[in-house]
Amino acid sequence: MMRRASSSGSTPGARHASPQAPLTVDALRTRDGHRVSFTVAGAADGVPVVVLHGGPGSGSQPGALRLFDLTRFRVVLIDQRGTGASTPHGSVRHNRTDRLIEDIEAIRVRLGVERWGVLGGSWGAALALAYAGRHPQSVTGVVMRGLFLTSSREVRGLFVTARKRAPRAWAQLCAAAQCDRPASLLACCHARLQRGGNANQAQQHALALAWRGYENAVLASATSRRSRSPARSSRQDTRKLIGKYRIQAHYLMHRCWLGDTRLLSLARGAAAAGVRLVAVHGSRDPVCPPDNLRRLVRAVPAARVEYVRAGHLASDPKLHERVAAALAMMFLPTTHDEGRVLRRAA
Repeated sequence: MMRRASSSGSTPGARHASPQAPLTVDALRTRDGHRVSFTVAGAADGVPVVVLHGGPGSGSQPGALRLFDLTRFRVVLIDQRGTGASTPHGSVRHNRTDRLIEDIEAIRVRLGVERWGVLGGSWGAALALAYAGRHPQSVTGVVMRGLFLTSSREVRGLFVTARKRAPRAWAQLCAAAQCDRPASLLACCHARLQRGGNANQAQQHALALAWRGYENAVLASATSRRSRSPARSSRQDTRKLIGKYRIQAHYLMHRCWLGDTRLLSLARGAAAAGVRLVAVHGSRDPVCPPDNLRRLVRAVPAARVEYVRAGHLASDPKLHERVAAALAMMFLPTTHDEGRVLRRAA
């Protein structure tokens, strides 16, 4: 089902929470040496939804809680391996997609949740589909924002084709990576960011800053606003930035251990098992092609998809509004449904 979003209106029944809402922070210790941090917010008896962040490598964002009415949802934010508060920070050891899926499922069991909804943005949307395809019995539905299909074409688009959107920032990234061939840019970034590689920390920091600058410039190209130079980083921020792009390069070099053919096959399997799929995508997204939704619908005709006149970032007001609406539509019972449940119980 294809439908275009309205530019006005509010989220049905929404009473969105501040990121300062009460939080419970815990961690899962894995058998292979990782400590995976996760945060729980909202009502103890609320509808459970797990949020999977993008990147890969970015870490969870408390601002995602604004998408939810925390009087009705129980929201779980997971910092994927090596990101955010998870340790060892920036580690790529035992860090790949199948391990992330195991972590998500282990956290569900740890929390005593029988089934939950999944929200994922960008890389998180791909991970959400992969998780639902592997564990459909654990998932009620998946809401995606800015779907990334982990294809070679998308990766090439980011490091080669998108240079036309931000030529100066791209040249700075090439210089920091000491790369003179566009097709080798990701490989050069990957080699220089790995621990024990051919770059010291200062060089890795310069590369991470250049990567962030290029990324921001590409994202800003979807709007009329210029990308702003970030404030100077502290030593801790520097370490986190290097870790973020070390993990991102590690995943992108391996097509996130998925690839588009396999990912769409997992989506089909999830849908066949009864998992509902909803995707919201910016029509001006400069990172994940809007055509990804058409590919999803070809693979899963039952998927509900929506284009919004927006870019890629979850902070875009129009994307935020429509994702919040999709979450409420997908997971919250309507007044009619609530009445029906009550009548059955009586």
